[in-house]
Amino acid sequence: MTDRVKELPRNEQPYEKCEEYGAEFLSDVELLSVILRNGSREMNSLDTAKEILKKAGPGRSIAGIENIADSDLLSIPGIGRVKLILIKCLTEYSKRLWKAGLKSNICFDHPKKCARFFMEDMRHLTHEEVRVVLLDTKANYISSEVLTKGLSDRSLLSPRELFSLALKRNASQVIVLHNHPSGDPTPSAEDIEMTRLLIIAGSIIGIRLADSIIIGDGTYVSMRERFGTEWKDPSLRSG
Repeated sequence: MTDRVKELPRNEQPYEKCEEYGAEFLSDVELLSVILRNGSREMNSLDTAKEILKKAGPGRSIAGIENIADSDLLSIPGIGRVKLILIKCLTEYSKRLWKAGLKSNICFDHPKKCARFFMEDMRHLTHEEVRVVLLDTKANYISSEVLTKGLSDRSLLSPRELFSLALKRNASQVIVLHNHPSGDPTPSAEDIEMTRLLIIAGSIIGIRLADSIIIGDGTYVSMRERFGTEWKDPSLRSG
């Protein structure tokens, strides 16, 4: 059995370090160790935290925990059903807390901001999902909703439902997002056609389609950026 955390020098014990200096002085490993509370017979909580972060990607940071498969977490000694649920709830809580702070003043005036905001929610979905982001005249965030959840390769979108929701929420413009479960955000012919229809419908109703963004695995395509000056032309030729 490895040494217990409490047998470490006091300035290396996460609880004591937090109490004396503040949580902001804890490393990712130490912070996760405190949340786990204890380890197992094979590893103390610090070593368990290190093993978790090893599986979190190249950066080995807490931000990558969400991407670890449940089976990989459960393969770590000391991680069972209860701690797995704790970790999943922790990552979801952190994500919601972060978004709650942004929603009061976020401005989606660039596709990168919008794609980054929704990336972790959509990049790992195994089905195609369509979301609408409602904005005011200055591109300030009003709200967002899931419009449809489709099959593994497609999702049906109703322009009528989209713009009815926008009118109900007094939105001046909208951004439509959907994911490609394959991880490749390259627009399909159907994506281009739907974008064309939404531009036309929006111009008739008086609600601007600010962008149509396709989410891939860690990457995205902004249809507005892709088509440039053609964006204002409903033909949206793919060439």
